[in-house]
Amino acid sequence: MEKKINVPIKNESVADLKIGDVISLTGNILTARDQAHKRILEEGAPLNIEGAAIFHAGPIITKEGDDYKMVAIGPTTSMRMNPYQKEVIEMGPKIVIGKGGMDDTVREALIENEAVYVVATGGCAALYVDAVEEIESVDWLDLGMPEAIWNLKVKDFGPLIVAMDSKGNSLYD
Repeated sequence: MEKKINVPIKNESVADLKIGDVISLTGNILTARDQAHKRILEEGAPLNIEGAAIFHAGPIITKEGDDYKMVAIGPTTSMRMNPYQKEVIEMGPKIVIGKGGMDDTVREALIENEAVYVVATGGCAALYVDAVEEIESVDWLDLGMPEAIWNLKVKDFGPLIVAMDSKGNSLYD
């Protein structure tokens, strides 16, 4: 059974989620790849990331006039964020979305900050884009379209599988 979670996480908790649980997200998610993670640590986040869901993704987006249109959005390999993720999690996000595993520094950060790492299925970029209702904003476009932070309003974004929970369990073990 899929668990529906509203983001950003306010009064809800992800502590009851365990590896193998299937979830979907409604609210706002932020995309961030390695260059955005690095800049978050250097300059601070351009948006409030307390309770946020951060998606390791480089979306394909077209610009139509002053508006942006999402074409596809799929996960990128999360291990590239290992050098930055622990410190970013300490800044307050509760859900990290990506592909593949993450290291023990991330596992420890998930435990210490009651957060989870969930995986999005590679190859489902067209499916996930259907859950994006609106691109609310973009920050750090100077990093390039895939590396920018995209603030996406989503509804029933998923399915996502809990791969590392807040108790230290990992599907990769």
